Amino acid sequence: MPTASTVAASHAPAPTGPGGTQLAQFFIPAAASLQERRPRTLKHGDTFAVFDHNGDALSGPGSPEGIFHRDTRHLSHLFLSIDGARPMLLSSTLRDDNATLTCDLTNPDLFDGDGKLMIEHDLLHLRRSRFLWNATCYERLIIRNFDEEPRRIQLELAFAADFADLFEVRGSKRERRGEHHPPRISNNRVILGYTGLDQQSRHTALLFDPAPTRLTGNCARFTLDIQPKEARLLFVEIRCGIGEIPQQTRCAFFSALRDARRALRNSASRAASIVTSNEIFNEAVRRSVSDLYMLITDTPEGPYPYAGIPWFSTVFGRDALITALETLWLDPNIARGVLGYLAANQATENDAAADAEPGKILHEVRHGEMAELGEVPFRRYYGSIDSTPLFVMLAGAYLHRTGDLGTLQRLWPSLEAALQWIERYGDRDGDGFVEYGRRTTEGLVNQGWKDSQDSVFHADGTLARGPIALAEVQAYVYGAWQAGADIAAQLGMTERATQCAARAEALRAAFDAEFFDEALGTYVLALDGDKRPCRVRTSNAGHALLTGIALPERAPAVVRTLMSGTSFCGWGVRTVASTEARYNPMSYHNGSVWPHDNALIAGGMARYGFHREAARIFEGLFAASTYIDLRRLPELFCGFPRQGTQGPTFYPVACTPQAWAAAAPLYMLQASLGLGFDTERVHITFDEPALPAFLDEVVFRNLAVGGGSADVALRRSGRHVVVDMLERRGPVRVLTTN
Repeated sequence: MPTASTVAASHAPAPTGPGGTQLAQFFIPAAASLQERRPRTLKHGDTFAVFDHNGDALSGPGSPEGIFHRDTRHLSHLFLSIDGARPMLLSSTLRDDNATLTCDLTNPDLFDGDGKLMIEHDLLHLRRSRFLWNATCYERLIIRNFDEEPRRIQLELAFAADFADLFEVRGSKRERRGEHHPPRISNNRVILGYTGLDQQSRHTALLFDPAPTRLTGNCARFTLDIQPKEARLLFVEIRCGIGEIPQQTRCAFFSALRDARRALRNSASRAASIVTSNEIFNEAVRRSVSDLYMLITDTPEGPYPYAGIPWFSTVFGRDALITALETLWLDPNIARGVLGYLAANQATENDAAADAEPGKILHEVRHGEMAELGEVPFRRYYGSIDSTPLFVMLAGAYLHRTGDLGTLQRLWPSLEAALQWIERYGDRDGDGFVEYGRRTTEGLVNQGWKDSQDSVFHADGTLARGPIALAEVQAYVYGAWQAGADIAAQLGMTERATQCAARAEALRAAFDAEFFDEALGTYVLALDGDKRPCRVRTSNAGHALLTGIALPERAPAVVRTLMSGTSFCGWGVRTVASTEARYNPMSYHNGSVWPHDNALIAGGMARYGFHREAARIFEGLFAASTYIDLRRLPELFCGFPRQGTQGPTFYPVACTPQAWAAAAPLYMLQASLGLGFDTERVHITFDEPALPAFLDEVVFRNLAVGGGSADVALRRSGRHVVVDMLERRGPVRVLTTN
C-alpha cells in the first residue's frame, strides 16, 4: 500500500490467481468504493470516524464506516429513523477547519400502518451536528416542526459495536474472536463491551440527554410531541472506553465543542497563511491545511501527522517524514515532533519478526487486538527501507530551516545510529547501495513507498527478486549523508562531517554508473538481488532530482522522460509509464498518479531549474482537485489520460484525507516560487519564482525565520514575478534571484 500502506495485512492466505499464484501479500479488497460513498470523516487523537452523508454508519461487508479508536471499531452501526423511515438528505457539510460535521435532513412522506399519509414530506427539519474530542463522539440533534399543527413522532437511533480490529474491517479473516458481553443498560445510557483474545477489555458507552422513551441494547427510541415552529434538542455521546461519565450530557457537548475548536485553531495558528488570486485554489489550500492539522496527533515528543483515513490513521514513519518535509516551510514544529517521536521509538536491537535492526526507523505502529496477538506483524514494525535515510534527511532540512542546533544536539545519537544502520545493515552486500529484503515470511515483500507485491519488476514484467536496491532509496541515502555532514559540521565534529561528505560523493558516482540508462533516458527502477537493472520507466527517477544525487547533465533526460506523454497523463506523472509491461492505470502503484510523488518530483525539477515543467505538474494536480469533493486531493487516482471537460478517474479505495497528499499542493507552491530561508542572515528568499498559469498573485502571512516574520506578496508582471514585502516583524529581509 502506500507508505501508509501496509495494505490490509491479512493473516489468512491472500487471494490466488491461475495456478495458485499469490496475487497480493497484504491487500484491501475493493468490495465497496470509497469514491462512491464519498464518506465524511472526523479525527481527533487516536480516534477517527467515518460516516455517510446522512451522518449514519451503515455496517455491512466492505463498509469502512463507524467510530474507531486505537485500531478497533468501537461503533459499527448508527442509523437514524423517523417513524420507521430514513430521513432525506438536504446537505452534508464539514466545516472548513474539519471541526464539525453538519447534516441537514428532512422527513419523507410518512404513512401509518394502513398506508394513510400522516405527514407530508419536508415539514420536519433535522440537523445533526457532530465532532470528536478525547475519544468521544459528541452529537446534537435539533428537530424543528415547520408544519402548521403539532406532530408526534417516533425518533429512533439504532446502534451496534462489533469491536472489529481494523485489519478485519480491511478484509482479514480470523478463525477465532474474543467475547462480546451483554449490554449494560440504565436510564439514559448503554455500555457495550468486548474482551479480546489479547485479554484486553474494550467498551463503548452511549449516553442520551434527555433519556430515551425506550432504551435497549441496540436502539434508543424517543417519542416527541413538537408544536408548530417548535424545536427539540437531543444530545448523544459515544465514548470509546468508559472513563468518568458525566451526568449532564448537554453541558459536555458545548464545553467539548469549545475545546475542540480552540485546539484546532491554536495548532493551525502556527502555520503561515496563504491567500491567492484564485478562489478555488484558496479553497483547496484551506482544506489541505485543515486536513493536515486534523490528522496531526499530539504525542509527548510533539505533533505527529497520522497517515490517512480510514486505513492508516496511525503512526507511519515514511509518511510522516515526507509530510513534515513538504510542510517544513509552513510549520517547522511538525518536523520537530516527527523527529522526536521517531528518535524515541528507534530500534535498538535485532527482531526479525518486526524487521528491526539497531538504528532503524519505524514503519508502522498498531494498537489493535490482531497486532497485540501477532496476527499481523505491525504492532511495532520497522519494514521500510527508506524511513531511516529520510529521518536523517529531514533532520538536516529542519536545521537549515530553523537553525535549531539545540534540538539537533539532542537528536545526534539517534542520527548517528541511523547513519550506522545505513552502513552496517542497509548495505547488505557492501556494494555501497542500500537494499531491502524481509526477514520473515510475515513481513512486507516490498519495502519502498511502492510496497505492493508487484511494484518492482523487470522490462518483461517478471517480478524482481531481492535484496532490492531502489533508485529513490539511493537518492534518500545520498541526502542523508549530506545532511549528516552538515549537522556534524555545525556540531563541531569535523572528522565525522568529512566522512559523511565522502560517503555522499562516492554514492553519487556509483549511482550514476549503475542506475542511469542511456537507452531508457532515465534511471532504472532498481537493481535486483543479482544486480540486474530493472529497466523500467517509473516516477521513482524523479526523486533523484529531489535530493541532488542526479548529475546535472542527466537532469534534462530525466525530466523529458517524466514529462513525455507515456509518463505525464495531464493530471500528473504516472508511477509507471504506459509503455511498460505491468502498466495499469487502475493499479495501486503501476500506472496511477500519487499527489505526494508528483510534489516531490516537481520539487526536484525546480531544484535543477525546470520551473516550467514543475508548473505543469502543479497545474495538473490543481485541475484534478477542482473535480474532487471538498477540493481534497486523495491518496491517489487512476492514471488515465486527461480528457477535455472531464475530471480524473478515481481509485476506489484511496484514503482521503491523506497527510502527504494534503501537503502536496503546499510543497508545490514552495517549489514553484523557489521559497527558501537563511536563518543565519534572517532572510526569506525566492529563487527564480514562477507563478503557475492559474495564479496571478500569492500573499503569505507570517512567514517565520530566525525569530522574525514577514508578510510577502508575489504578483505576476508580464513574464516576471514581482516580490513585495508587505510587513515585517524583526530584522527580516526578503531577497529575490532571477
